[in-house]
Amino acid sequence: MNEVVMYCTAVCPYCNMAERLLAGKQVTVNKIRVDLNPELREEMVRRTGRRTVPQIFIGETHVGGFDDLSALDRRGGLDPLLAGR
Repeated sequence: MNEVVMYCTAVCPYCNMAERLLAGKQVTVNKIRVDLNPELREEMVRRTGRRTVPQIFIGETHVGGFDDLSALDRRGGLDPLLAGR
């Protein structure tokens, strides 16, 4: 299974929804709290080109935010990505 990394903040409802969606698939999320460390937010922007959270990576693939994750799941692409296929 691919590692899941999510750049997030403590109070972001979309971060919480993304975590719930992934938890429903028995996935543990490695959360990087950008609200606690501005350098991590800068790292997120460099990696993604985006300033909003969440920003989700599955393995080396940048999925995007919650809306992107949810759309990927609806299209049937999330499970294979999580499994590394």
